[in-house]
Amino acid sequence: MNERTATGDGGPIRVLMAKAGLDGHDRGVKVVARALRDAGMEVIYTGLHRTPQEIVTTAIQEDVDVIGVSLLSGAHMTLFPQLLELLKQEGVFERYIVIGGGVMPDEDVEALTAMGVQAILGQDTPPDAAAALVRELVAKRGARV
Repeated sequence: MNERTATGDGGPIRVLMAKAGLDGHDRGVKVVARALRDAGMEVIYTGLHRTPQEIVTTAIQEDVDVIGVSLLSGAHMTLFPQLLELLKQEGVFERYIVIGGGVMPDEDVEALTAMGVQAILGQDTPPDAAAALVRELVAKRGARV
């Protein structure tokens, strides 16, 4: 399954990229967004200082496959649980692949994956590896309805 068929409708993989909370460092998320675009994916970047509610609302409105949240502020153990809970409240938790990026302690990464975040990309992840991971996760999930 490639990125042109992974969504089930023949379209490209759609990825929402967001900077949550007060974190103002966006160079990394922009590099990853560019790598995903270069890999043939559609990327919607919400910009800085988004709330979990804004991220969930945008994901639903934009009909994305993947929600990628970049956090460097240390608020990942607050903002990711809020985001996941909002997805559950909206009844769409199973629809999205949620990934994160940033600098996080190993024990927090384990806790976040146990909550339902499918992957955390560290600051040293090559952009091409991020694109490969997104493809792999979407292929693993299969076409969504």
